[in-house]
Amino acid sequence: MQTRLRYFGSILGKKLEKPFVHILFGARQTGKSTLIRSILPDTATILDLSDPRERSRFTANPGMFMDLCRSLPRVEGGQTVFVDEAQTVPALFDAVQGLYDSDKDRWRFVLCGSSARRLRESGANLLPGRSMRHILHPLIGEEYAAEPHQTMPERGSLVALDTLDDSRLPRFPFRSLENRLVFGDLPGIALLDNDGDRAELLSSYATSHLEEEIRRETYVRDWGHFLRFLKFAAGDSGGIVNLANVSRETGVAAQTIKGYYQLLEDMFAGFSVPAFSGSARKSVLSSPRFFFFDLGVRNAAAGIPLVEGTVNAIPGSLFEQWVGTQLWRKLSYRRSGTLSYFRTTDGAEVDFIVETETGIIPVEVKWSENPSLKDARHLAAFIAEHADTCTRGYIVSRCPHVLALNDRITAIPWWAV
Repeated sequence: MQTRLRYFGSILGKKLEKPFVHILFGARQTGKSTLIRSILPDTATILDLSDPRERSRFTANPGMFMDLCRSLPRVEGGQTVFVDEAQTVPALFDAVQGLYDSDKDRWRFVLCGSSARRLRESGANLLPGRSMRHILHPLIGEEYAAEPHQTMPERGSLVALDTLDDSRLPRFPFRSLENRLVFGDLPGIALLDNDGDRAELLSSYATSHLEEEIRRETYVRDWGHFLRFLKFAAGDSGGIVNLANVSRETGVAAQTIKGYYQLLEDMFAGFSVPAFSGSARKSVLSSPRFFFFDLGVRNAAAGIPLVEGTVNAIPGSLFEQWVGTQLWRKLSYRRSGTLSYFRTTDGAEVDFIVETETGIIPVEVKWSENPSLKDARHLAAFIAEHADTCTRGYIVSRCPHVLALNDRITAIPWWAV
C-alpha cells in the first residue's frame, strides 16, 4: 500500500532519533503500525504481539525478549526494536527498562499499543524519566487533498500546526464534509471509494474490534450492561455527561457508568471536554462533555444509518461533534493548548473554547452557508465578559469564504478548522 501523508509522521521521525524509549498509543485502525513501519530503518527488529503465538511466547517468558535484544548486533545509532501491541504483555515494559538502563545507546525501543487500560490495571512500568509518549489520531484536514476552491485564510487554520515536511507524499483523497460526518476519518475508511464498503467495515469495527478489544483488555462483570451503555454513550456523544440520567436509561449503577466512560478513554475510543473554568459566573455548568474519537465509529456503535442521507436528519449535531474531534486532535499534536466548552444554567453557551498561549478563542459551530451576527450573540457576550483574555471569536460553518461579521467575530469555512 502506498504511504500517505500523516501530519505526525515527520514529527515522530524526528522524535525517534532521540535516545529514549518511545511509546505510541492510539485507537485501533488509526494507522500506528503503518506509520511506524514507514519510518523504521530496514535493519529494525519487529515483534508483532497481535500474533497469538508471539504473544504467548513472551507472556510465558518475558526474559526471552531480553535475550533476543542482547543477541542483536551493535549498530551505530542503536539497534531499533519495534514491539507492536506491547500492552498485551505488560511485563515487557520491565524488560525494556532493564535493557535501556544497562546501555542507553545500544537499542532504540519503539512500543506501540491501542490501550492503556491493561497497563494501568496491572501496574505496569511506563518507564518514567526514560520514555516519550505519543498519540496518533484519525485524520485531520491537513492530511486530505483539498478542492481548488478550498483556500485557507491568511491567518491559517483555527488551530495552526507546523508546516508539513513530507509534501512529496500524497495526501488522502478529498472527501466531502457530508461523507466525513457519516463515515468518519479513519485512514482505512478514507482510502475506500465505496460507501457500502465503508459502512460494512465500520459496523464490523463497532461490533467486533471495539467489543473484542474491550473484552481482551479488561474484565467487565456484566457484558449486557456494558453493551447498553456503549450504544447509549455513542448516541449521546457530544453531550454533557449526566451519570444519573445514563444510569436511568441503561439500568446500570452511576459509579459503574463512570468506570465505563474511563474505560473508553483508556482505550482511546473517546475523550472528555471539560467545562470552561475561567468564568466568574456561578451558574456555569461543571460536568464534562464526552465525545467518541471518530464519528464513523460513533455512528456505527449508536446504530445510526451509515448513509450520507443521515446528515439531513441531524446535521447540527454531527457537524459540532466533527469540529470537536478536529480541534481535539490538532491541540493534541500541538502539545499545547486546551479545549473546553461554556454553558450556563440560564442558557448561555459557546460550543468550544480553545485556550492557547496567545489567549482564549471561543468557537461556535453552525450548519449554515450564510452565518450572520444572529448566530454570534453568545460569542459576542462571551468576548465582552472576557475582554482581558479574549479579543476574537469564530463561527465554523459551511460558508465558502471567510466572512468578517464584525471587527471581533469571523465566520470560517469548515476546512479552516
